[in-house]
Amino acid sequence: MWVSSASAAAPGRPENEDLVFRFGPLVGVLDGATVPEGFDTGCAHGPSWYVRHLAARIGLAQATRPAATLMSNLAAAILAVRADHDGRCDLDHPGTPSSTVCLLREGGDQVDYLVLCDSPLVLETGGEVRVVTDDRLDATTAELRRAVAAVPADAADRATRFRLAVTAQRERMNRTHGYWVAASDPDAAYHAVTGTLPLRGAGALRRAVLLSDGASCAVEQFGLFGWPGLLDLVASEGPGALVDRVRAAERDHADRLRRFKRADDASVVLCEFG
Repeated sequence: MWVSSASAAAPGRPENEDLVFRFGPLVGVLDGATVPEGFDTGCAHGPSWYVRHLAARIGLAQATRPAATLMSNLAAAILAVRADHDGRCDLDHPGTPSSTVCLLREGGDQVDYLVLCDSPLVLETGGEVRVVTDDRLDATTAELRRAVAAVPADAADRATRFRLAVTAQRERMNRTHGYWVAASDPDAAYHAVTGTLPLRGAGALRRAVLLSDGASCAVEQFGLFGWPGLLDLVASEGPGALVDRVRAAERDHADRLRRFKRADDASVVLCEFG
């Protein structure tokens, strides 16, 4: 497995809350959830701290239990990060630090993958390109937007509407009828989207791209190209080329922005198989 990557903080932001890593046969992308201004988390640590510790714990779980499932190792990592808080934080707080997870692990003649929350995985197998997504956050967000939009205009200003939406979204985190993300509950790992692909034969995996949503927005938000086009760009020009395209789109197509941020951290990992 040949791996190349790029990860960049949003312009003007001091920290990158994304993290890309490789531990032997395992590669991953984590995207820490940015805390909107004025919201509490019940925690002394921030998203960057959380993704660094989660990545380290995932790597340790993989090293000590290489035959375990990705779900099991992710659950063990989330549980270990709970201990890293040293009892100083309210880990039941709805705003506790959290992160999406996208993992790919090579093993002999097959590859395992895991996607949790909105960090998609693009795969090329047997000459076809498909994307593995976890759309539960998008579905939850869309539902909440409709609910907030139903609030009479004279009943709440824009800031109040935003606070209502964020508060409601937090209440849906790691709930059956909401969405799942790595935070403080190890059970979230068992709600991830997972699968296994062959590395040999007609349907063998040839290329894969792991993305944070700050990079996948090139397709999902800005419509610069489809998933095959994204894969071709990353394979031919490198992961950094996709980040550059996103930055240009954020500047030139502000009307298409759907997040409360004008730009986002962006991470891209390309895996190619012989």
